[in-house]
Amino acid sequence: MAIARTVNDEVTMARLAAFDLDGTLLMPDHRLGEQTRATLRRLRERDIMLTFATGRHWLEMPNLVGDLLEDAFLITGNGTRVHNAAGETLWRHDLAPEVAEIVLHGHWDTCASMHVFNDSGWLTEYDVPALLDAHAYSGFRYQLADPKQISALDVTKICFCGEHDELVRLRLQLNEALGERAHLCFSAFHCLEVLPPGCNKGSALAVLGAHLDVALADCMAFGDAMNDCEMLGSIGQGLIMGNDMPQIKRQ
Repeated sequence: MAIARTVNDEVTMARLAAFDLDGTLLMPDHRLGEQTRATLRRLRERDIMLTFATGRHWLEMPNLVGDLLEDAFLITGNGTRVHNAAGETLWRHDLAPEVAEIVLHGHWDTCASMHVFNDSGWLTEYDVPALLDAHAYSGFRYQLADPKQISALDVTKICFCGEHDELVRLRLQLNEALGERAHLCFSAFHCLEVLPPGCNKGSALAVLGAHLDVALADCMAFGDAMNDCEMLGSIGQGLIMGNDMPQIKRQ
């Protein structure tokens, strides 16, 4: 895979390397390939600390990265959670309950499906089997629930999935309703996320760096999407994948 060649060519004096998963480390079938696993192990042999930085839920990470998790850190939920190798929470950031309440109970002019995430998992109102394809290898699944019955407490993030043009229109509605009380981000072409303000992979990596006493200048990161922008732009060496979202290069 291209990531293996890029890592071998580019890693120099980095002390901490952060990797996006979907579109970066994972193959098209959403698995971590053996060549990539071997490359990551070689980085650890060179005393470079690893962190997986993803929009995915921390619950599905053990099945995705396997034994690599024994010696790595996690940034999940697009920066809403940071875990150490022992699975202990180092940092968390949830949507304010009043913001989650507005999104959950609002009347939005959209056909996009809404998905709610908290520490217990993934909740959505309607069955959308196609969305499970990306989670086939991890086994992570949603639970059906009425958004009006979902507690606004401890909501990590809320995602909307649908056609991109539909999501662009929805973003205008959400921005008008929420203003600076939330961070709106396209984590994929067909996925718009509502996150706590100031919450992103870059801010979470700064928290992790401070915990490890590693300066951001001594970090490197790989990513491909708009939710990687802050991470790629805040560290010593940020590398954009060749299959990136076009918008990321305009940032």
